[in-house]
Amino acid sequence: GSTDIRFKNLGLIIIDEEQRFGVEVKERLKKMRSTVDILTMTATPIPRTLHQAVLGIRDISALRSPPRDRLAVETKVLRFNPEVVREAVLRELHRGGQIYFVHNRVNDIQRVAETLQWIVPEARICVGHAQMPDEQLEQVMLDFLNHRYDLLLATTIIESGLDIPTANTIFIDEASRYGLADLHQLRGRVGRYRDKAFCYLLLNPTQLLNPNALKRLRAIEEYSNLGSGFEIAMRDLEIRGAGNLLGTEQSGHIAAVGYEMYCQLLEQAVARLRKLPPKRLFECEVHLPLHSFIPDAYVPGMRDRIELYRRIARVQTPEEYRVIEEEFFDRFGSPPPEVQTLLRIVRIRLHAAQYLITQLAWEPPNIRIAFLSEAAIRELVPRSHGQLRIVEPGTAFFVPPPRPSRRPIRTIA
Repeated sequence: GSTDIRFKNLGLIIIDEEQRFGVEVKERLKKMRSTVDILTMTATPIPRTLHQAVLGIRDISALRSPPRDRLAVETKVLRFNPEVVREAVLRELHRGGQIYFVHNRVNDIQRVAETLQWIVPEARICVGHAQMPDEQLEQVMLDFLNHRYDLLLATTIIESGLDIPTANTIFIDEASRYGLADLHQLRGRVGRYRDKAFCYLLLNPTQLLNPNALKRLRAIEEYSNLGSGFEIAMRDLEIRGAGNLLGTEQSGHIAAVGYEMYCQLLEQAVARLRKLPPKRLFECEVHLPLHSFIPDAYVPGMRDRIELYRRIARVQTPEEYRVIEEEFFDRFGSPPPEVQTLLRIVRIRLHAAQYLITQLAWEPPNIRIAFLSEAAIRELVPRSHGQLRIVEPGTAFFVPPPRPSRRPIRTIA
């Protein structure tokens, strides 16, 4: 059994390489003392930790300054191809470098070694894995460190701790089997000096990928810049979910209330504990027959458009609205009519929320208005000069005043 360690006055716990610790272990460490401070360090926060940081339950700091002269690792996803492997290995050998080849199955690792020796007979290849005797494994690692071998074929035992400046090409075999944090950690074994490093994520030529594996590989290929661990962890959070915030379950039971409501309830609880003003628990939905969108010609980049849509949807105060309106003008110039309409709808949504209006919908020739409570609607009816008419509890019709002209009202479908 494990040794029972007791601390006389435990005040701080530091967890390095957080992704290697299970939730159960970390919960047990916290129970040693209820008032203990915990500092976790990792290149890729696990989804649960990152989710707590985003909600404000935990503080987070991101170190974005890379070591001097460090270059980003060029990352490629491709099917296993002997010609590509040979070309990449020879390129590394010609510049006096070394290569990692990660294959995480011990039962056929020798067969992979024979295949690699056939593909690149010029390379000196050694094999290392955790089932080898300790002395033998240590000797293999020392020989590779001293450049007696060119290529180290190993399992994920190399995931952390190794710092070999001359090893600047890594192959990860059957990369679809790995999690995002694992891929990012393995890629971090190369590019630890001034030389340009390469990471090849190899896939089985005949295997079909499931959607989540494809998302992981796209994320690790896309986020290859220095200091991109935070972005990778955010994508991991989207793919895997956050899990329960308390207790040891990695997969939370939040389907009954929905993820968005779950986050809102947590934000409310955090705001109360911090004595902050409560955030609204509802949004006003605006359904009007208007062209309101961001044209490609105005904002060319798809990622920029998605980010702007996301920020527009989150606008809660007039100050936030002014910031995003100014950003449109500053970054992209005068907005076209479609964007101006989109911004007007945001203003309508903000004003409507002040009167506890949850929905505005165009039902010709009137506008249907839904309120959060009957008290809110009864307060507004007397002030509407007959234009607001109650049709059912919590719902009213806004009847527009008659126009001077008899021409029919033109709507945009």
